[in-house]
Amino acid sequence: MKKIENILTKYLNNEASVLELEELEIWLKNKSNEKKFIDYVKVKYLIDLNLNKFNTENSERKLLEFIAKEKKVKKLRRIRGFYKYAASIAILISLVYFYNQNGESKIQIDNILSESITLKMSDGSVKVIDEKGNFKIKDKEGNELGTQNEKAIIYNNKIKIEKLAYNTLTVPYGKRFTLKLSDGTKINLNAGSSLRYPVKFMEGQNRQVYVETGEAYFNVTKDPKHPFIVSNNNVNIRVLGTQFNVSSYPEDTNVSTVLVEGSVSLYDSGDVYKSEKATLLKPGYLADWNKTNKTIKIKKADVKVQTAWINGRIILKHMKFSHIIKKLERHYDVRIKNNNKSLGEELITATFDIETIEQVFEAIKEIHPIEYKIKEKIITIN
Repeated sequence: MKKIENILTKYLNNEASVLELEELEIWLKNKSNEKKFIDYVKVKYLIDLNLNKFNTENSERKLLEFIAKEKKVKKLRRIRGFYKYAASIAILISLVYFYNQNGESKIQIDNILSESITLKMSDGSVKVIDEKGNFKIKDKEGNELGTQNEKAIIYNNKIKIEKLAYNTLTVPYGKRFTLKLSDGTKINLNAGSSLRYPVKFMEGQNRQVYVETGEAYFNVTKDPKHPFIVSNNNVNIRVLGTQFNVSSYPEDTNVSTVLVEGSVSLYDSGDVYKSEKATLLKPGYLADWNKTNKTIKIKKADVKVQTAWINGRIILKHMKFSHIIKKLERHYDVRIKNNNKSLGEELITATFDIETIEQVFEAIKEIHPIEYKIKEKIITIN
């Protein structure tokens, strides 16, 4: 199914080869695959429908025109099965449009978006990123911006641009993702994170990206002529080339920056950068920028603990259970209801990586007398 999903993605992005379309035709002839095909395309079209990219009048025409074009350009024989599926998709879109008038499909669309890694393009369209997929990322003009290779997107440095164009990558709970920007800078995004960045940096300008929410680990390519700036909640983090971690979830009172190597300077985003006024951070230290009063506190960091998430691990050292609930929710994509107030004050020391959420709570239960119930994605503790 993975190979077929890749071909379907290419088909929907006008990238399928002759051989791939022939393979898809054979797969489609199997009636048991009809629902799989419609369900797969349904997600793609629901996203576009939410962004008003499709309507009921031209959806069927566009699909049929695309197939006709493929046959003509690639000299394919008549693929009768495609017409039936194109019509099915058109009907599906019409039904979704109908439900949308009653406000019902928006809930379904929001659920799909909230559970998927999404890439918002500069024109406002949104692509759902399949973690097992491999495809080319193109703008509305057809320019190749980069490629997705499963859990990573690598941007192309050879494209020509006249002005900055931004993409936004959003990673939901329970997932992580990797970006490689056009300058070679590598960024790991943690669960529940969103990053806005240029598809390519402009010559003569700073390289600036925006952590809109969540956590990211940066391995910045050195370029003394173009400082790299990470902006989040009114604080700018300025670097030339280094490795550091930035965390700023909505429930956090601080923007936390942990420097692994190199050096970074922190300053108010409303100020013009002046080295003598900025706060310089040294390797192995953490800077907490208070979101409310804009003050900074520097302290020694436990780099291993604070960057463990990159490798899918959670390391807890004498942390109150009430403080780790959100970490568990993000990592495992669950919601935790804690009715045990005494447990909230208990200090937890543990390391989790391959354990399931049930195994995590069984481990906690061995030390602390609790009762818990797991129903779908909701965990209730008594």
